[in-house]
Amino acid sequence: MKRLFVLLSLATVLMYGCNTEKHEKEEEANFLVTSPMQKDTMTFKDYVCQIHAYNHIELRSQEKGYLQNIYVDEGQFVKKGQLMFQIMPVIYQAEMEKAKANVSFAEIEYQNTKNLADSNVVSKGELALAKATLDKEKAELSLAQAHLAFTEIRAPFDGIMDHFYERLGSLVDEGALLTTLSDNSKMWVYFNVPEAEYLNYVAPTKKEGQQKVTLQMANNEIFDQTGIVETIEADFNNETGNIAFRATFPNPKRMLRHGETGTILMPTFLKNAILIPQKSTFDILDKKFVYVVDDKGVLTSRQITVAQEMPHIYVVTAGLNPNDKILLEGLGKVKNNEKIEAEFVPVEKAFSDLNNLHAE
Repeated sequence: MKRLFVLLSLATVLMYGCNTEKHEKEEEANFLVTSPMQKDTMTFKDYVCQIHAYNHIELRSQEKGYLQNIYVDEGQFVKKGQLMFQIMPVIYQAEMEKAKANVSFAEIEYQNTKNLADSNVVSKGELALAKATLDKEKAELSLAQAHLAFTEIRAPFDGIMDHFYERLGSLVDEGALLTTLSDNSKMWVYFNVPEAEYLNYVAPTKKEGQQKVTLQMANNEIFDQTGIVETIEADFNNETGNIAFRATFPNPKRMLRHGETGTILMPTFLKNAILIPQKSTFDILDKKFVYVVDDKGVLTSRQITVAQEMPHIYVVTAGLNPNDKILLEGLGKVKNNEKIEAEFVPVEKAFSDLNNLHAE
C-alpha cells in the first residue's frame, strides 16, 4: 500500500510538472507582433519661450519735485492720455505766470515801438529789436508751459500698470522711475531655434507664407489664440548655435502678461512617416532597438533612428520599413535570435489601443 501511494504521488507530481510546463509554454507563445504604420503625420517641435508685451515702457519723472498726487493704482488698466502722477507744480506755475507777464510787457513795448516807427520817430532797427524781445519772451513762456506740463505724467497708450517705484510725497529727481506700462493687446513671443531646424523652416515658409504656431502656457494649457512667426533675427548666436524667432499672438482677453514663460509648439508636416509604438522599443546605452520578427518567428534586434516623439509613439527615420513585423509587447521575456510563436495584431488595432491609453 505504501509503495502504491508513492507511485501515485510521483505520478501526480509528474502530471503537475507537465501541466505547468505546458502552461508556461502557452504563456511564452502569447506574444503580439505588429507592423509599423506609414502615413502623413503632423508633429510639433517645442521651444521654450519668453512672452513680452507688444509695447512695454518705463514711465519716469521729467521734472524734479515732490510727488503730490497719484491718480491710479498698481495693476490698473489705464487709457491713453489718462493722468497718472502729479509732481508738485507750484514753482513751475509761478514761472509760467512770470513768463506770461513778460510776454504782455513785450507786446506793449513792441506795439508802442511800431507806432513810433510808422511815424518815423524811431528807426526800423529799434522796431526789429522790440520784435525780437517779444519773440524771446514768447519762447520763454512756451518753455515754462512745457515745464509745467512735465509735472503731469499721463499714459502714452492704453495699458496695464506695474507696481510703484516711488510713493506719495517722495522727492523725486528728474528721470526717476515711477512705474512701467505694458500694452498687452498683443504679445511678442521669443524662442530660439537651432541652425538645422532653421534651415528646414525657411525653405517651405517662402512658399507657404507665414508659419502659424501654438502657445502652451506654464500650466500646460493651450492658449486660445494662434500666433504667427513674423520676424527672425539677423544673426546666429555663435555660442549656442541658435537664432531667435518672434511670434505675435493676439491677446484680446489680456490673459497673457509681460514676462511670462511658456512653450511654442511649431507644427512639422512629415510625408509617409513611419510610426511605431514606444512600448515596442528598448534601449542599449543611448541607442534604441526593436525586435524584428521574420517569417519563421525568429527575433532579430535592430537599431532604429527616432526623429521625433509623440504621446506613446515614435517617428522612425531609419532602421524599419512598413513591411517589417516587430514585437509589440514582452520585450523583456525574449532574447536575440530566439524563435517565438506570436499573434499578429493589425497595425490599426495596435495604434487604436495606444490612442485609448492616451485618452485615459
